[in-house]
Parts: sequence; C-alpha cells; structure tokens
Amino acid sequence: MAGARQEARGEPATADREIVVSRVIDAPRELVFEAFTEVRHLSRWWGPEGFTTTTRSFEFREGGEWDFVLHGPDGTDYSEWIRWLRIATPERIELLHGESRDDPNAFESVLTFAPDGTATRIVMRTVFPTKELRDEAVEKYHAIEGGQQTLSSLADYVTDLARKGAEG
Repeated sequence: MAGARQEARGEPATADREIVVSRVIDAPRELVFEAFTEVRHLSRWWGPEGFTTTTRSFEFREGGEWDFVLHGPDGTDYSEWIRWLRIATPERIELLHGESRDDPNAFESVLTFAPDGTATRIVMRTVFPTKELRDEAVEKYHAIEGGQQTLSSLADYVTDLARKGAEG
C-alpha cells in the first residue's frame, strides 16, 4: 500500500532506496556514451576524486561484465564488479554493480544520455535492494558526493577529448 501511495504522489515506489545524480556535459552524446563504454576511456576517469581504476576484465555487451579494482587515495583497494544488463546505444545503459558476481547487496543503476543542445545530460539513477543499504552507501561511503565527483571526472575527461578532437 505504501508504494501505491508514493506512486500517487508522483514519487516512484523505490524513492527511499534511490540515489539520483545528474550533470550536463559539454560534449556530444555519442562521445559521452563512448567514454562510458570503452575500457580505454573508463580507466582514465572512473571513480571519485583521488581514486584510480585497474581493470581485470571487460566485455561491454548485454550480459558482459567489468571486473575492476578501485584504488582509494588512502591506499585501500575496493574490488568492484558490473554486469551490463541492457544497452541502448547511445541513450541508455542498465547495469548491476556490486563487489563481486555473487554480492547479495549488488544494486542496479540506469544511466541515460540525452541531448541538451550541443551538450549531453547524463542521469545516473541507482536503486539499492533496501533503504538501509542506500542509507549506508550515502552515510558511510558518501555515494552522492562520489557520484557527483565521478560525473565531474567524466565531464572533464570528455570535454578535453572533444576539445582535442575539434583542434585536431
């Protein structure tokens, strides 16, 4: 019943389990999408400020996986895993993200890439299995700030690529 009441007010039933982060990036949608889907780009910008990424394996296709390590600025390594669930080039990616393939706390994210004039609006909507896991991600792991920093890194990387492409 609570879910039905939320829907009636215009909020999705998952609102208490969601994090939504968005950004307008001054680059064409195809380039922003490519930076999110090719491993040669991902390792250059993925993660919050101060983090670096090492890819163990990568296969961008529906059902494919990305196995990687995020290296924190304090030297802590975080094993990460993503399965690409649905891909609609260049407008949408749905994925499952956890620490490993069998992570019971893995969460789903939907990324949309929409033209915004000559720029691209990217929206990253993440839904956690429970409100408690969402709250832990926000409070303990600073997921909202981390998501904003990650999209900022993407924006910096892609606008630099677009500028170099226009110069070249």
